[in-house]
Amino acid sequence: MDSEVADAKATKAPLLSFDSFDLHKPLRDAINKLGFKYCTPIQAQSLVHTLAGHDVTGKAQTGTGTTAAFLITIINDLLSNPIQEERYLAEPRALIIAPTRELAIQIASDAALLTEFTDLHTVTLVGGEDYTKQNKALDAKPVDIVVATPGRLLDFVQNDNLYLGLIELLVLDEADRMLDMGFIPQVRSVVSRTPKKDCRQTLLFSATFTPEIIELGSRWAMDPIMVEIEPEHVAAETVEQIVYLVTTADKYNLLYNLISEPGAEKIIVFSNRRDQVRRLADNLYRNGINCGLLSGEVAQNKRVRTLEDFKSGKLKVLVATDVAGRGLHIDDVTHVINYALPEEADDYVHRIGRTGRAGADGTSISFACEEDSFMLPDIEAKLGMKFKCIHPEERLLAKAPAFSRPSRFKAPEGGRGDVRSKPRPGGDGRSGRPRR
Repeated sequence: MDSEVADAKATKAPLLSFDSFDLHKPLRDAINKLGFKYCTPIQAQSLVHTLAGHDVTGKAQTGTGTTAAFLITIINDLLSNPIQEERYLAEPRALIIAPTRELAIQIASDAALLTEFTDLHTVTLVGGEDYTKQNKALDAKPVDIVVATPGRLLDFVQNDNLYLGLIELLVLDEADRMLDMGFIPQVRSVVSRTPKKDCRQTLLFSATFTPEIIELGSRWAMDPIMVEIEPEHVAAETVEQIVYLVTTADKYNLLYNLISEPGAEKIIVFSNRRDQVRRLADNLYRNGINCGLLSGEVAQNKRVRTLEDFKSGKLKVLVATDVAGRGLHIDDVTHVINYALPEEADDYVHRIGRTGRAGADGTSISFACEEDSFMLPDIEAKLGMKFKCIHPEERLLAKAPAFSRPSRFKAPEGGRGDVRSKPRPGGDGRSGRPRR
């Protein structure tokens, strides 16, 4: 199972059994079917409060089980308080806001697993996918849980296609990421349309507790209980980290040869810009390597299909910007290769966290060239360790073969391929009919 929920299995020192909580049978059955018995630290510390109805502001790294923590809270609460009277369409009872499309889709997937034995209905609203299709999902039957990105969510609200006046539980996931991406004004506009904070339960999760995050928690939540989980290690011990000193001219040859090495079976290659990842993916494809491209300029339906092909093994390599660095949970990634070092140390941690998951071994390889080696000290400071930088063996620098296939990945018409890959706020919403 490719999800943050699955990481509940991986905790080495279980603090609390899920059986310790008074959960409704359909939810308990779903948890048992998924094979979960013990809570991760963030689940154990937050569920004690959230299941009792308290607001919580939680600090925890991605991949530590926050998704399961808030989903279990939501599902159990909705099952505890069924609505008997007739309901309107497009009036959700719970709202989960996430910064990226991939994370929102992943949360909705986890919600489907945990609501398998209930009749609760979840709808996902994200930009880059057909607005009308999402509107039809709201029309299908009364919705209980909406998982959404800020821009598309605001589109639906402003077009009167979604009413938030009956929200009982509000979740803001990866709030620090939403702050970094400039989504807070949109989130603020959405939150203002939900019931006042003393009439709803609010859960906010973030990887950091900056003054801005603390302020947002106090503004949107009612006397929130602070739950803080420090990671045992910034990077998983099971991930071997290698830094190769290489010239810019040799980087592609090194990449091609590393991908061709025995044991390199499922690989994510990261770079910083859309034009870089597109060119890399195109060159690898022309060199006969089955690869996919993931960046902000790729249409959402293609991104979903690419991820499915990568998860299933149809694609060996996924070439991505940091849009894939957070919120994606893909089993059995053997290697993460940083073709370009990230400009932020936190992004390095998130990138290498795509491998070595749930106790599995993984390898992280970073290229340090004359253009970006100055970024290493900040990354070392974040990790609390010094890299042993080495020169690649001569065989790894052998010239890549001539291209054998035609070009496949081309810049979109009118696109700005050299723009840094930052998901943009807003969506492509179209007006629809009000429902009240």
